[in-house]
Amino acid sequence: MERAWIVDVLDGRVAESPLCPPEWSAWVEGRKYSPMLAPSTTVVRSRTEQLPSDAVGRAILSEIREAFRGREHDFEPCAVELWRLIAPATGRCDVTRASRDGGRDAVGEYVVGPASDPITIDFALEAKCYTETNSVGVREVARLISRLRHRHFGVFVTTSHFNQQVYSEVRADAHPIALISGRDIVEALRAAGHSDVPTVRAWLRQFESTTLGTPASEV
Repeated sequence: MERAWIVDVLDGRVAESPLCPPEWSAWVEGRKYSPMLAPSTTVVRSRTEQLPSDAVGRAILSEIREAFRGREHDFEPCAVELWRLIAPATGRCDVTRASRDGGRDAVGEYVVGPASDPITIDFALEAKCYTETNSVGVREVARLISRLRHRHFGVFVTTSHFNQQVYSEVRADAHPIALISGRDIVEALRAAGHSDVPTVRAWLRQFESTTLGTPASEV
């Protein structure tokens, strides 16, 4: 908009001014308008975008899967710590006992506000230690969505990827769920200084079976 037209408006010449924007004239004469459209911000990552593209990244994920081979449900505490790397403001997070269907979950608090007077936002976390050929589907994510009734948001961590159907549905329905895939895990570890297989292997030692066999609490 030309500033000169604003001067004309102040002088009482609104539509008569030769500097009047055509959009304004169209509205005055026929109540027609052209809405401003913003590009969609919905992100639905492809399988390729959810998995590491380099050999070292793939080897890091393979190391994690191997560490939990045969006891994949014990991946939950590891998923919690991976989430802490991504979201450092995460506070208390308790791993629950295995459910009847064999699943393990965690519930936690995300801390916001000043350190002198913080508030917490509840979340529920689900994790799946899958190979890259086994994607997370609707059934697994629906289970997490059903647990959000009394939580503010959800977190789903997988060493694999989310299939396109569930990814699209979560975003289209605006479910407040952070979807953490294999590439996100690798990037979080690298940002924390665990950039190769030996350093990741050392990091994983904190999740040995003696630790993982003792649930923090049952919520």
